[in-house]
Amino acid sequence: MPSVLFICVGNGGKSQMAEALAAHYSDTLEIHSAGTSPGTALNAESVAAIAEVGADMSHGRPKPIDPDLLRRVDRVIILGADAQVDMPADARGTLERWITDEPSARGVEGMERMRLVRDDIAARVRALVSDLEQKEPPGA
Repeated sequence: MPSVLFICVGNGGKSQMAEALAAHYSDTLEIHSAGTSPGTALNAESVAAIAEVGADMSHGRPKPIDPDLLRRVDRVIILGADAQVDMPADARGTLERWITDEPSARGVEGMERMRLVRDDIAARVRALVSDLEQKEPPGA
């Protein structure tokens, strides 16, 4: 089963959104999220924006990066420009960074901002899910 770890700084918004969307779009992937400096709660607007598209992140909780998980997943995706992650030398997966849309830089705030962030992440997650599911070995 292909595996992915989504990472952002606080693990209360973007990486949790990506995890929930990936779970919504696929039941054949092992999906995780974590933060480089996890906060204490989920972003309420992120939870609401994800619910609008039928996904659920309401039961998530911010958590730190598990070094063993970092070593064994197939893909590590960093969301945004702020989180910094060094892959262990013995990591089997690949690392990539998604510089996601930041509507607040254009003065867009609140739920309108969160919907734009969600839609950007959703498009990227759909492409990732498609890519990972195509690479899954037959009969896996």
